[in-house]
Amino acid sequence: MQRRQGQNIFIKALLFLLLILYGSVGYSHNYTIQKYSLNGRTKVSGDEQWAKAGDRLNHPFIVLVTDSTGTAAPGIKVSFEVVRTPVGAKDAYLERYEVYTNSSGLARTTLHLGELEGEYQVVARVKTSNPQSFVIFTAYAYASNWALMLFVGLLGGLAIFFIGLKQMSKGLRHGIANKLRVILLRMSRNKYVATLFGAFATIVTQSSSATTVMLIGFVQSKLLRFEQTIGMILGAAIGTTITVQLISFKLADYSLLIVALGFGMVVFTKKQVHKSIGETLIGFGLIFYGMHLMSGAMSPLKHYEPFLMVIENVQQPLLGVVVGTLLTALIQSSAAFIGIVLAMCTQGLISLEGSIPLLMGANLGTAITGIIASFATGREAKKVALAYAVFKFIGILLLFWLIEPFANLVRLFTPDLIDPTSGTFVTNIGRQVANAHTIYNVILTLIVFPFTKTFAKIVDWVIPIFPEKREPYKVQFIDTNLLQSPTIAIEVSKQELVGMAKLVQSMLDDSIRLFIDKNPSTIDTIHEKENHINFLRDKLNDYLLKISHSDINEKEVDSVFKVMFATKELEQIGDIISKNILEKGKWWLGTGLEFSHEGKEELIEFHRLTQKQLKRAIDILSTFNLDIARKQLRKYEHYKQVGIELERSHFDRLKQAINKSIASSKTHLELVSLYRIIGSHANNIARIMIGEN
Repeated sequence: MQRRQGQNIFIKALLFLLLILYGSVGYSHNYTIQKYSLNGRTKVSGDEQWAKAGDRLNHPFIVLVTDSTGTAAPGIKVSFEVVRTPVGAKDAYLERYEVYTNSSGLARTTLHLGELEGEYQVVARVKTSNPQSFVIFTAYAYASNWALMLFVGLLGGLAIFFIGLKQMSKGLRHGIANKLRVILLRMSRNKYVATLFGAFATIVTQSSSATTVMLIGFVQSKLLRFEQTIGMILGAAIGTTITVQLISFKLADYSLLIVALGFGMVVFTKKQVHKSIGETLIGFGLIFYGMHLMSGAMSPLKHYEPFLMVIENVQQPLLGVVVGTLLTALIQSSAAFIGIVLAMCTQGLISLEGSIPLLMGANLGTAITGIIASFATGREAKKVALAYAVFKFIGILLLFWLIEPFANLVRLFTPDLIDPTSGTFVTNIGRQVANAHTIYNVILTLIVFPFTKTFAKIVDWVIPIFPEKREPYKVQFIDTNLLQSPTIAIEVSKQELVGMAKLVQSMLDDSIRLFIDKNPSTIDTIHEKENHINFLRDKLNDYLLKISHSDINEKEVDSVFKVMFATKELEQIGDIISKNILEKGKWWLGTGLEFSHEGKEELIEFHRLTQKQLKRAIDILSTFNLDIARKQLRKYEHYKQVGIELERSHFDRLKQAINKSIASSKTHLELVSLYRIIGSHANNIARIMIGEN
């Protein structure tokens, strides 16, 4: 038995030796070498692996050698050689350099990476008359802290991307800030104009979410009706694609040059329009530089199998939509999220078909910001947020089932590029993703546009009528959602100020009744209005302070100061009425005293003049008309003179010993003095509006 086993071993060894000899002289045969694949997957060959620098690769490099008939060729010598390493890396080595194929035609060896990070290449050859006599394997070595550096690079790139978006928006805003008010008044004429404004506003703010929040503020502040915002919502969807189109261009190599050019314009030019262009260029360059950093940081993930498995699952349509929605809602910028998708696509991590569900999710995710912003608003403003969400959801319902045909449509509009180095065609994946985003939103807008009235009715029907919260006081116009557009925020603060001024005017009207009609109920009315004025004062001051902390130019700073100054003057008028005049009125009601007929007429007349002064101040606040302000300053001199004449007339009556005048003398003079002070505060409003200190 042992002898037979020994004979078998000898025979097998002899056969294997013959195979080796056959392989060594068989170089004239037509052999083909290729990377081993299983079910079409070449990854099993060990190609495109990565590991920490200095480590052994987890999987061997495997080649398959076949003869001219395609049959596996055993016993063929395969030579492996390290042909490329990072500069200075000399310590990489293979476990076996010459390997004979086994009975399945396979040969394998394993690479130990060098201590330097970078790209390593190994070539596998066979001696054959076939031109396809070699294959090249690639492996990558990364530093031990690669995960940390990836996180830092991705986070830093995203931060620079956000800064660029904000800076670009700042430059665009500064360039057209003075025109926003005019545009706002004109944009609601019809849905075509409204759609154009929605696109324009989104280009300026660099965010459809910001546009939606601004529209919510417009409706809440009664600048617009909900129906007028539908066109703008459709336009915002198109406007947001412009940013993505910009970042899809391959300008990373010139990004810092663009930043330097913009910086030069900001520092070395004096005209505001040139500075605005410079600010825009700085933001533009930073966007591309941030994209460059994100793309470079994600490069190792091309070979990290756990991440590739996650990405493969994310590209499933339903999961892709969910992930896109959640991540966009988290970072509150569809442009930033799509920028990350673009970076992944350019690294070969995501296909065009895989990116489309993520784009749909990103479009829906932008609606979350608007919904959050509408929580503290009224029903009309909530409609705006819901309309945007419904609009985006309609798009998902329409496209979700047509991803592959839609991808083919995008490819039709985005031809491949020619690689100048090799002359071969390469897929322009970045432009394809950007065009997919644009085409998706344009088609969706064209579908919904003819049915805007029906769309508005559906949203109106969906939003329930909530019972209004009964609050003692509330603001009419100012809304925190408008703080993203300081120019508009200043305008609505002026409107709120006018409302406060009219309330003060109402208090002034009531004040004389305490002394002429002697109506005790006037006391409670004045107290109630005083509380309301104090509420508006606090809200206005807080709102104006927030505006002043935002990015505003010198003209806007001046406007904020004027509104603050006028708020203070109106508050002081209210205090004079609620404290000095009201206290005097309470005492007057309890005395039983009366003014003389002449004294009463004089007080009524001076009160009327004071009302006119305050009314002129309100007209100035409503229109910011400097001609009215100058007229008030001229009238104030006459007003002061009338006050002096009234006091002289009162002293004349005292000389004549008119009993009523003697008894009411102190009250009469104090009222004239207090009304004169009120007129002085009204005059201060006119004075500050024309720039006098």
